[in-house]
Order: sequence, then C-alpha cells, then structure tokens
Amino acid sequence: MKTSALKFIPLDSQADFAVGNDLVFIPEFEKSFNSLFQKKVFTDNEIEYCQQFDYPLLRYASTWAAKEAVYKSVKQILLSSLPLKRIEIIRTNIAGIPKVVLPESLAHLQVSLSITHDGDYTWAIAICRK
Repeated sequence: MKTSALKFIPLDSQADFAVGNDLVFIPEFEKSFNSLFQKKVFTDNEIEYCQQFDYPLLRYASTWAAKEAVYKSVKQILLSSLPLKRIEIIRTNIAGIPKVVLPESLAHLQVSLSITHDGDYTWAIAICRK
C-alpha cells in the first residue's frame, strides 16, 4: 500500500471569500462571563439587546459565537486581527436576521452570518466576501 504525502497549500489572501464558525458550550461560557468581560467585548447596542431577555446569558453566548465566527472569517481575508469590540452584531428585531457592522475602513467586506442554539450549545457561521 502506497501512501502519499500531504500537500499543504498556503493561505491565499487574494481569495474572494472566507468562512469562520464558532461553537460555544454555554455552561462553560457562563464561568468566564463577568462585567469586565462584558464591557471589554460587547458594544452598548449588543448589551442592550442581550439584556432585554429573561435569560440574557444565552444571547451573550450567541453574540460571542457570532463575533468569533466573523473574526475568523475576516482574519483570513485581511491576514490581521480585528478587535472583537470592533465587530458589532445587530438585530433589527427579536429573532431577526443578525447583521454585522464592521469599522468603516472595512466597508469593502460583506459578511453573511447565521446563529443558532440548541440546549447547552450555540453556534455561529460567518461568510466574509471582498
């Protein structure tokens, strides 16, 4: 039996799109969630959105997963980091389609985002396109 060597292809920053995703185990997220983390990571709009629910921790975990997914997809295009607080997840209404707001300097990027949750998990996937 002949085995072939794996061939690694370097990341191409010229790609037209990139995908990022994040899975959050909510009980573990709860252990690290505190007011300092909240202020460091979430925007005022995100905090306001999450706090309107009976169980805001689920919304914070979902928003965290979304921010991480967007971060991962954008980083593949830019090849540099973007602070999580500079990524804002907004919803025009409860259970509405989430929208991504990036700094004005990244207006050339389009991001599609989907967030879901089931039981103790929340998951987000983002597709970023130039």
